[in-house]
This record gives sequence, structure tokens and C-alpha cells, in this order.
Amino acid sequence: MDTESVRLFVLAAEKLNISAAGRELGMAPAVSSARLAKLESTLGAELLHRSTRKVVLSLEGAEFLPFAKELLAQEDAARAALGLGKAMATGTLRFAAPSTFAQLYIAPLLPEFLKLNPGVSLDLRFSDAQFDLIEGSFDLALRNSALADSSFKARKLADDKRILCASPAYLEQYDTPQDPDDLSQHRLIGFRDQSPRPLAGLDGEEGQFDPSRADCRVVVDDGLSQKIATIAGAGISMNSLWSVHREITDGSLVRVLPGYEINDQVALWLVYPKSNVLTAKVRVFIDFLLDKIGKAPPWIDA
Repeated sequence: MDTESVRLFVLAAEKLNISAAGRELGMAPAVSSARLAKLESTLGAELLHRSTRKVVLSLEGAEFLPFAKELLAQEDAARAALGLGKAMATGTLRFAAPSTFAQLYIAPLLPEFLKLNPGVSLDLRFSDAQFDLIEGSFDLALRNSALADSSFKARKLADDKRILCASPAYLEQYDTPQDPDDLSQHRLIGFRDQSPRPLAGLDGEEGQFDPSRADCRVVVDDGLSQKIATIAGAGISMNSLWSVHREITDGSLVRVLPGYEINDQVALWLVYPKSNVLTAKVRVFIDFLLDKIGKAPPWIDA
């Protein structure tokens, strides 16, 4: 199989533009169209649907894409091992991450990453919605739980400690809970599809944070909105420490039941399709995030 044609297909799938992909590889539009057509003939499948107005990845193309990326990664690694070239980070990296975390910790780092890796472009999806990594052709995603699906691998970025907090004004009006049983008498802010979370005390006491068993009049599906509502005094909420550590420090939020922790061992994971060899663009982004965030999380001492 002609790997240069495979490289053309991967670029065309990322850009949804065959001519632009060909230009990046130094091919004239007619040449790039002919090479892609020959690859499709060799495979016996139409990889890209073309019309006069747009190019769309076909179902067969979406299924072939991860294997094409793997083939190119293997070729780059083999050439590097033989001293015939360096596996340079190039192409468009599709990355998904929760919006609040991405806004606080990833977006500010992007200029530095792009400067270090001039051959990489970023296609980012920052949302609390859980995107399907395969159907969305994502190269990498940040999740607060490792996927059980065996077609994925994961690298731990950092622990994701959860705490309960409320505004000083709310606690002044409704008093401060002294043990988990008191939570049932308070206004709790719930998160979308949130199940009861176990609470563990320093001396082995147990409890639960369960908005469904309390006065829960606010349910949100966005972490930033939950934090803002908590600061405004809407109730007690469970938040990741990385999300609220600045507010805990400046006093706009107060830890509730500080002698208890959410006992679910949650962590932040970088999840990517299973592969023997990572593409260079994914590898350099993972290494960058591990160095800038994972090595010394800024919220760790809060």
C-alpha cells in the first residue's frame, strides 16, 4: 500500500478538503485526486464522499482512519529507528475535554504548545458533554474516569479530589452542617445524572452526598455554572478541587464538612484509541500536558 496516499487520505479526512491536503504534501489538485482514487480502488471502498460543494468522510473511511493513522505512525517510528528521519509532530489533533477544566488549565497553555510544535494544528471540543471518541474521530480526550472499553488506553494526568462547599452567605443563613446526616436539611445543588457519592471521615465515619434526598431545587449540567450558583448562595455543591481551589483560598467559598472526602477515587485521565505506536502529534500533546499540569497540579495544596 502506498503510504504517501494513506498520508494524503488522513490529511484530507482532517481538513475535509482534498486539494488542501494535497498542497500540504506538495501535490497538485489533479494529482492528489488521482492518488486518492487509486487508494480507494486498491482498498475497494470509497473513503471520502465528494460533491461540488463539500467532502465528507464515508462510513468506510471512518472505519479505516484509525488504521491509517497507525500505519503512518509505524512508518515514522521505523524510519526514526533507522536514522532515516524524525517522527515530527504534524497534522491536526482533535481533542475533547470538559469545558471548565479546559478553560482554566488547558486553553492558557495553547500558545506555548503551538510555538513548540509548529507543525500541529488543534481542533478542540471543550464541553461537559461526553463525545464518542470513535465516531467523532478524536485523537485524544480528557475524562474523569478511565474507559472500560478495551479499544482505548489511558494515561493518568492527575487526581481529581472532590469536596463539598458553599458560600459564606449561605452558611450564615442556613447554618453549617456538622455531619453528613445534616445535609438532608440543606439545599443541595445537583449535577446532571449525579448518583449518590460516598463520604468518608478521617476516623472511618461514613455518609453520603445525595441531592435526591434533600432540598434540591437546582440541577445543572455545566461545572462552571454550578460553581457560580454556589458562590451566589444557591446551596451546597460537590466540586472538583481544581475547580474551586482559588475561591476556597480567597474566601468566596468555604469547605463544608472538611473532615470528610468524597470516597470514589476519581482521577483525570487522558484517553486515546488503543495503538501500538502513538502518532507524534498525540504523544507530544500528552507529554506537554503531563509536564505542565500532571507534574505539579496547581490545586494540589489547596
